[in-house]
Amino acid sequence: MAVGDGEGRAELAGPDDPQPWLTETERLRLLFRAVFTAAGGHHDDWEEYDRVMAEQRRTAVLVEPVRTYSNA
Repeated sequence: MAVGDGEGRAELAGPDDPQPWLTETERLRLLFRAVFTAAGGHHDDWEEYDRVMAEQRRTAVLVEPVRTYSNA
C-alpha cells in the first residue's frame, strides 16, 4: 500500500474565512463547485448543492504543496 504525505501552505476560504480575492458571494459559490468537481464529484442539482453549502457555511481548504513524500 502506497502512502503519501506533504508539506505546504494551507488557506481557508469560506463565509467565516474571508479572503481578499474572494469578495463576491458568486466567486465563493463557483470555488466550491470547482473544488468538488476537481475531486471527482458530480451533482444532479447544482442549485441544491449551492444552497446546502451556504446553509452549512462550508469552507474550502486550499493547499499549496511545497514538498511531497511517498513510500512508493
